[in-house]
Amino acid sequence: MTDERIALVTGANKGIGAAIAEGLAGHGLTVLIAARDPEKGAAAAARIGAYPITLDVTDDASVAAAAREVADRYGRLDVLVNNAGISGGFRQVPGAVDLDTVRSVLDTNVLGVIRVTEAFLPLLRRGSGARVINVSSGTASMARTTDPAHSFAIRATMAGYPVSKTALNMLTVQYAKALADDGITVNAIAPGACATDFTAALGIPVERTAAQGAAVAVGLATTDDRTTAAFLSDEGPVPW
Repeated sequence: MTDERIALVTGANKGIGAAIAEGLAGHGLTVLIAARDPEKGAAAAARIGAYPITLDVTDDASVAAAAREVADRYGRLDVLVNNAGISGGFRQVPGAVDLDTVRSVLDTNVLGVIRVTEAFLPLLRRGSGARVINVSSGTASMARTTDPAHSFAIRATMAGYPVSKTALNMLTVQYAKALADDGITVNAIAPGACATDFTAALGIPVERTAAQGAAVAVGLATTDDRTTAAFLSDEGPVPW
């Protein structure tokens, strides 16, 4: 057991997830690096002084086992960052959609968040001022993707990834309402495109660092502000 606040970040062995984990560790939280691959998770945890935990957000048994492990070791959870996500690549353009790709994206980016949040909810209810942070995307903003003056109106043309993140935003609002009486805040963030394996796989050149993208999540996890049901970037609220 520990008196420090306990935070779990999914998909935290690399990219923005790893940067969020490192930022939280820097604020003195006990951080659990949740990753599908035990070796990669252990390596990332060793690098920042965190603790690895094996967790595949698409596998019910894996999620349940991870929740039991955290319960046995710590007895509570104060911060849950649902970061694990996949893009689905380019096989999801309307008019040429591969349904298996879209199913995989939705299973990870939406159902995975439900699996993890539901499994860890009993531990969050035992936490201190617990908060859930869902890593969404600016491409989830219907206001931006329908604004002819915004680049997303042209670039965000996929039947899987942005759709999954828009669904995640509504999921965020629903959990925020449901957990308000428990004193648990639930927010979505748009970290922005960052120089990670995620953007590299899509061929998107980016200068923004993963640490810059992680800043809004770290801020939400460590602030005394009890904002809930919000969609935020490091520049402030993002239009739904």
